[in-house]
Amino acid sequence: MTASHDHPSAHRPSGQHPLRLGTRRSPLAMAQAEETRDRLCAAHGWEHDAIRIVPVTASGDKVLDRPLAEIGGKALWTKELDAWLLDGEIDFAVHSLKDVETIRPAPIAIAAILPREDVRDVLVGASSVQALPAGARIGTSAPRRAAQLLHARPDCTIVPFRGNVATRLGKLAAGEADATLLAAAGLNRLGESGVGHPLDAEEWLPAPGQGAIAIECRADDAATQALLAAIDHAPSRHAVFAERALLAALGGNCHSPIAVLTRAEGDTLSLRAALFSPDGAERIEGEIRFAAGDPEAPGRLADDLLARAPQAITAHFSGR
Repeated sequence: MTASHDHPSAHRPSGQHPLRLGTRRSPLAMAQAEETRDRLCAAHGWEHDAIRIVPVTASGDKVLDRPLAEIGGKALWTKELDAWLLDGEIDFAVHSLKDVETIRPAPIAIAAILPREDVRDVLVGASSVQALPAGARIGTSAPRRAAQLLHARPDCTIVPFRGNVATRLGKLAAGEADATLLAAAGLNRLGESGVGHPLDAEEWLPAPGQGAIAIECRADDAATQALLAAIDHAPSRHAVFAERALLAALGGNCHSPIAVLTRAEGDTLSLRAALFSPDGAERIEGEIRFAAGDPEAPGRLADDLLARAPQAITAHFSGR
């Protein structure tokens, strides 16, 4: 897809009626908004003041003492921006895709996926999962990270950790845990790429959508969709939409420990997924290869995984 440069908005004069880009206020979200603005301005030859970044404090940033799954799940990252978008307060919004619910409101469209960053997790506090001291306390509130860690190291314990990157690193420095796990993509976007030890994605599977930035606009706003098409990265879109299709077919939610790795091989995608019981005791894995853009293949992998998984895993997935 390419943008229609014939549309009058493509020649939007600098400083006049800037497009309004909504984002959360966290440092990482602001960095993602700035990347989006820079890519869009470069694609259309605009000055930076053609886009105004409009920050909002999301509910998920306000409540930090409980796991996300207990207080409303991923919608806590999106509901304020969704409301602004639908009310016309902003023209488009930027999100970390892994924070966006699998099923989105019909009036909202994912118009662009930026080139995906590093999908790996980074371990902070030890050089590897095997090198963690016996009985180590691991700070995380992500069911996938907790289950995957406990599967590899059942001697360890999980300490609930929420907050932005600086908050979690501060908790670690204060001794609230012995180690924590962060997304390499977030660290890279914050200029903190030297922090911790990246984990091999083939051995420690990432989260669905990890490292991807999604740009959303109103589904009926064809002009903005055309502008955003100029920064849509098709290979990243194919990969993350396959992962989201898998999540939808599994009936997973923010309580469901699922890890997934997508590799592109020419026009073919390889989708490898593992499901866990929350305590890490049970693990089931599967893989499927299919043509990029095939909407049915991820569902076949979901069916296969759920058919083979024990009840300790299937209890956390509703299937389809």
